[in-house]
Amino acid sequence: MSNRNQKHSNPLGERIRLKQDSTDQSNGQTLISRRGFLYGAIGAGALVAVGVGATISSSMPAVGEPDVSHLDVPENALTTLNELEVIDDYEDAVRLLGTFELPYGTLIWVNDDDLAACLLPTESGSPLAQIGLLSLGSGTLNTVRQKAVGADERYEIYDVRATSQGMIWTEANVLKGSWRIYATPLSQATPGEPILLEEGDDTCDTPTLAVVGNYAFWQVLPKAPNDAGLTSRLMRASFGKEDATCIFESPRRMGTPPYSTADSIVIAPRVDMSSVYYQLTNINAETGAVTDQLVLPHAMTPLEAGYGQNGFTFSFPDIYDYGGGISNLGTYTPLTKPENGNYSDVQWFGFARTPTAAPAWCKNLLIVKSSYSVCGVDLAAGTYFAIDVDNGADTYGDYLATSGTHDTFVTYANIDYTPVIGDATHLCRVKVWTPLTQSEQEERKNKPLEDEEAIEA
Repeated sequence: MSNRNQKHSNPLGERIRLKQDSTDQSNGQTLISRRGFLYGAIGAGALVAVGVGATISSSMPAVGEPDVSHLDVPENALTTLNELEVIDDYEDAVRLLGTFELPYGTLIWVNDDDLAACLLPTESGSPLAQIGLLSLGSGTLNTVRQKAVGADERYEIYDVRATSQGMIWTEANVLKGSWRIYATPLSQATPGEPILLEEGDDTCDTPTLAVVGNYAFWQVLPKAPNDAGLTSRLMRASFGKEDATCIFESPRRMGTPPYSTADSIVIAPRVDMSSVYYQLTNINAETGAVTDQLVLPHAMTPLEAGYGQNGFTFSFPDIYDYGGGISNLGTYTPLTKPENGNYSDVQWFGFARTPTAAPAWCKNLLIVKSSYSVCGVDLAAGTYFAIDVDNGADTYGDYLATSGTHDTFVTYANIDYTPVIGDATHLCRVKVWTPLTQSEQEERKNKPLEDEEAIEA
């Protein structure tokens, strides 16, 4: 019987299609363009832009400023995909728990074990989008907002996040450049009355959203490039309460959108000095206390920052001619949790594909969005796999909907496919996955051998 795991010269094989489309990846903003969704630029589909990674030359910190203790990863302290074994059949590693079909063009975010927040397209000019809540167990989709609260003032639903405890969403009037943040508690996926938490205009970006348990978060950034002397704010409110509070401020613009974990929120504020340093910061969602921090090297700008069982993760959309082991584009995380928060003393793992989504953790697996597939990496076992993508998927293939650490993870693909024979497929296909247990993996390993013995008999 042949070994299922083997070294692979092309680590992700033919299943991974490397995209080479140039795009503006401005300062860590999400690559699914919801503003484009409202303008009709992506119509009923989700456009995920994937860049080639510009090369950034080294630049020195400002003269006279104090030294900043930052992450230092030598090239020999980085483990790459080439050093891992590929599992050719992803079904040897994960099991499909459920497949659900939603309207084509749906965008999905999962920050909860039981519920997914969905931005649903419509077939009319207004509303352009509706909010749906998808049960990850039954596949039941409940459309909970059919139009914006401010629909009469030409506001449209722009973004959404949810947990089982509550939901936060943004409404935007793109003609005026104004926005409003609403939240509501949820009871068995049924919303209460919407509460207006904040509103603003085009002097700042439309806020990015996050949710952790019973708390809603939104991040407000001043407009680039005229952000000198201004501050970014991370805001928090309890679901069902009008208690919006700023829990963290940063000089100028933060580097990434907020990232949700089971009990914390991750941001990337600027260090308070004229030189550019981003300090990844993990904040307890309930107390607002900072629990971990990591400063990236000078002028290295992350696209996404997160937190998992080994500590911080982050990604770069660009290539640097400095930075040692983390100079390439891709997603990075420690192989083990560093002691005393010293991230420079541990071995790191680098997933060298242009990042388009923040990674997630699912039991023992790091789940990463590659250029076309979603991949799972078992850092302890030194193995990885890529999940096959359905025929007719959009140019970005499968997308990773889950963030944080969960026992399952969710992928989705918007599919527009007409076979030579058969019916056309025009839908968003959502899949829920979980890692195989050790006994299930052993059972699959032994099954081919049993089949071969039966043939010989």
